Amino acid sequence: MAKRVGVDKWLFGTVLLLVLFGLITVFSASAVIAQSTLGSPYSYVAKQALWVLLGMIALTALMKIDYRRYNSPKVVFSAVAGTVVILLAVFAMHDSHHTHRWIRFGGLFTFQPSEIAKPVLVLLLAYFLQNKLHQMEDLKNVVLRAVALPALFIVLVAGEPDLGTAIVLSATTALMLYLAGARPLHLSLPLFVAVPPLFYMLFMVPWRLARMKVFMNPEADPRGAGFHIMQSLIAVGTGGWHGLGLMEGRQKLFYLPEPHTDFIFANVCEELGLIGALCTVGLFCFLGYRGLRAAVLSTDPFARFLAFGFTVTILVQAFFNISVVVALLPTKGIPLPFISSGGTSVFITLASMGVLLNITREID
Repeated sequence: MAKRVGVDKWLFGTVLLLVLFGLITVFSASAVIAQSTLGSPYSYVAKQALWVLLGMIALTALMKIDYRRYNSPKVVFSAVAGTVVILLAVFAMHDSHHTHRWIRFGGLFTFQPSEIAKPVLVLLLAYFLQNKLHQMEDLKNVVLRAVALPALFIVLVAGEPDLGTAIVLSATTALMLYLAGARPLHLSLPLFVAVPPLFYMLFMVPWRLARMKVFMNPEADPRGAGFHIMQSLIAVGTGGWHGLGLMEGRQKLFYLPEPHTDFIFANVCEELGLIGALCTVGLFCFLGYRGLRAAVLSTDPFARFLAFGFTVTILVQAFFNISVVVALLPTKGIPLPFISSGGTSVFITLASMGVLLNITREID
């Protein structure tokens, strides 16, 4: 197959559209809050723009680096070791709202180690599975070994606690193993192992149990525990077909919690309506198509797993975020890739897209 000179321009253009749309929506959703709390309507969007700039620099650089350089035990296990260290280090940091999710460097910036765990997990599984395609029937020596280090990532992230990201990591692991040819029965075994701790975290931890009850019946306490979901649904329903207009949303005016982060899609629905919401979903679907196309057309198993892993990680996150906003799933702190305000998330996602774009150079 002939080597292509350029990257997938459709994928690159889709990433640019999502990033630019994200900056616009972050400003729209955060301007009033930023003005009230920080004294400037540009505070959140300026910070996000800086991270986007850094992310685009990383994307451009990684887009030009041959992905095969990562197919090395030195690279893979150095990345895994570094990730484990920072996932452990986060527990030494001061907690925020009883969670240990961020490492802070004074007042300069913060980052979330769990975001770094996503691409490193994909890299680890791609490296391990590339030569195991004809051995996936071996539960003990292949499947269980494949899930060992990802399970460590998942346990550490869940302990922060960040159950939403832990579920994203679990879904990515399961999908990559399925792509490699793992039997559904073998994939169900780790799930059975995870059921008791998951049951405990969902139904024995008081605040999570309250969240589950609210999810089942948010109308029972619309001004208390059900406030988040109710305000999100009001924003989604208010938008109608065409929306109220950019910058014209009302729920972001101290009604909708986290309108520029976890619930930014609700603000999109209110201001741009069903048409804007469908266009946003359409961009993610098209990105998924181009990413999965790269995976299917790649003749190198390592490239195939990298492309598939990076793509499904984004799609899984988008699915969970949008599902939470429209009350199909309980509230979880999962950002909408490229769009939600969050420096670590957008930087790591753009860097991952740089590797994916480099892979597209190898296909027709």
